[in-house]
Amino acid sequence: MRRFLPDTFTLLLLCTVLIASILPASGTFEDYFEDATDCAIALLFFLHGARLSRHVVVAGALHWRLHLTILAVTYAIFPLLGLGFGYIPEAILKPELYVGILFLCVLPSTVQSSIAFTSIAGGNVPGAICAASASNLFGMFLTPLLVGLLMTTSGSSGFSLDALETILLQLLAPFILGQILEPWIGKWIRSKKKLLTPVDRGSILMVVYLAFSESVNEGLWQTFSLRDIGVVIVLDALLLAMLLVITMFGSRLLGFNKEDEITITFCGSKKSLASGVPMAGAIFAGQSIGAIVLPLMLFHQIQLMVCAVIAQKYAKRLAKEPLPAPAAA
Repeated sequence: MRRFLPDTFTLLLLCTVLIASILPASGTFEDYFEDATDCAIALLFFLHGARLSRHVVVAGALHWRLHLTILAVTYAIFPLLGLGFGYIPEAILKPELYVGILFLCVLPSTVQSSIAFTSIAGGNVPGAICAASASNLFGMFLTPLLVGLLMTTSGSSGFSLDALETILLQLLAPFILGQILEPWIGKWIRSKKKLLTPVDRGSILMVVYLAFSESVNEGLWQTFSLRDIGVVIVLDALLLAMLLVITMFGSRLLGFNKEDEITITFCGSKKSLASGVPMAGAIFAGQSIGAIVLPLMLFHQIQLMVCAVIAQKYAKRLAKEPLPAPAAA
């Protein structure tokens, strides 16, 4: 039963939204908090770069069919399905929330949870590490480009050069610096996972608090009802279900083995909250992004609950399979 309950981080997210709704940041405090958040996000991406081992990337990159399939799902199939939601009448799905769903569809895959679920299910873990990392690296370029293309096409505000500059300076530059220093500090950082987790999650909570503070000050909860949030939950669940079916059965049709099928299923069907929230702040700078990140936050919890169940089912099936016969002496 616990697998269906929100995890600790999700509860912290909910508390952050509640605090921002009751005590939103404003005035001088908001300015200082925004500067602190920018520094925290830069540190987050520096750590992402420093954590990523070079030899893992080289080993995993050799399986190019696996990675191309995951990238195609993440940056082609996902956005196409998101565009399909644009045909839902505005009376059902409000335009601001549709922008959030479309933004969700162009984000990179998760890293930690994709690898964790792949490991639990008995999949290709080195391939998952490389694929999820490559998804995030390419996402720094592909996500803003897709935002500019799809949201201009759908009538929303597109991507600007100022947003690109913000991404390059605040996200990509720290990531590259971390990669440069990885041979010297990477092993130490990977060994201090528990110590560095507060930086990872704390920076996301800071961005969420700032985003919802700005949106609450502009009347977010007067604009959207519980019915609107319910619609987003249903559409998020539908989107995840479609991607799970596509990745699971599509990988079989393409001839991948069971280990690679598991990797494609978990890396291709998920979206990164850790990368998405900072990117939303950079791409939609000066806009109210509370409604934009709301579908992503809901999708985050749904994907964790559903993928936890699927990973356990894969693991049980693997445990039932007979062990290979020992080689003859």
